[in-house]
Amino acid sequence: MQHGLPMDRDVTPFDPPSRITELRSTRPVSPMLFPDGHEGWLVTGYDAVRTALADTRFSSRQDLGILHVPFPTPGMPEQTEPSPQTPGLFISMDPPDHTRLRRKLTGAFTVRRMKALEEGIIEITERQLDELAKLTPPIDLVTEFALPVPSLVICELLGVPYADRETFQVNSSKFMEREVSLDDKMAAYTAMTTFLAELVVSKRAEPADDLLSDLAQDEDLSVEELVGMAFLLLLAGFETTANMLALGTFALLEHPDQLAELRANPELIPDAVEELLRYLAVADVFFRYAAEDIEFFGETIRAGSTVILSLLAGNHDPEKFEHADTLDVHRNARGHLSFGHGVHQCLGQQLARIEMRAGFEGLLRRFPSLELAVPAREVKLKTDMNIYGVHALPVTWA
Repeated sequence: MQHGLPMDRDVTPFDPPSRITELRSTRPVSPMLFPDGHEGWLVTGYDAVRTALADTRFSSRQDLGILHVPFPTPGMPEQTEPSPQTPGLFISMDPPDHTRLRRKLTGAFTVRRMKALEEGIIEITERQLDELAKLTPPIDLVTEFALPVPSLVICELLGVPYADRETFQVNSSKFMEREVSLDDKMAAYTAMTTFLAELVVSKRAEPADDLLSDLAQDEDLSVEELVGMAFLLLLAGFETTANMLALGTFALLEHPDQLAELRANPELIPDAVEELLRYLAVADVFFRYAAEDIEFFGETIRAGSTVILSLLAGNHDPEKFEHADTLDVHRNARGHLSFGHGVHQCLGQQLARIEMRAGFEGLLRRFPSLELAVPAREVKLKTDMNIYGVHALPVTWA
């Protein structure tokens, strides 16, 4: 039985923990002992992870991996009951509550509407690259590019003043830390939701041309639900993409053959984005709660069990992707699990794809001699956060 959840990517900064890789090859649905002594399950095989994501008997009310984790042991639940629902946070709800709230947003995130935003996203990206070019290297790519681009995009889309970015960036970072007290985590959450409550109330009174104003005009949504939805959209809208831009650049700089391929053939960028999403899986762990006894891939999962789904391990499963631990920008990586699967599949995935395509294409085109400014081992990884990435990426260019 696996004791505790292995979290550190101990072979390279990009691959699953070696213990998880071992488990996937021997028992892709493995019993797991949590620190408080209760038994749960760890799911690591691609087919099993994908099936569990789509099976609503695995309740999402325990999905604390990205949002909450208010437990003293990093990433480890110490309860076997679903967490209380927070108004508006539909990521940790089941149908029909989840269905009702998600339906309010599906029109805002259609492929057609996202394509219409593409020109503006490219413009934001190019402006940030202009600012980057004015700086004297070495610089931190996280603070100067990877974080500002998705923050600017999501602020414009939602109608959040970019001038207030420090309010939500600092507090969201604190909220995402694993080893932080519940008091500190809740203080960060309260600061963000207080800020967002004032914003949605003002938009309900005086709407503008943005997504939060559109939602605020829906009388079916309470202010508390609007705040929860705004919190989720804001957090998911910049944290994941910012980490993908920074970690993806790090991965490419560590794979110079793949980087050279992209520079020589920019038309590979869309496939490279999918491959980086698969390979890196920055939101690598999701939590579920067995709502009933479930026969699952030869195992009996009892009602009340906590079930941890390793999207990273699934994405690196050689049964699904040949040479899965190899970064290959020529690979057709579609079918990866990084945006989830089933009713909770990421609403903003098309927006994220557009931002990453624009970000990587622009960065490689504008800075052909980009390289790390420190040895790779000195790059500080986000092993202490609920979304994986790098805290800083010092880079330079000729």
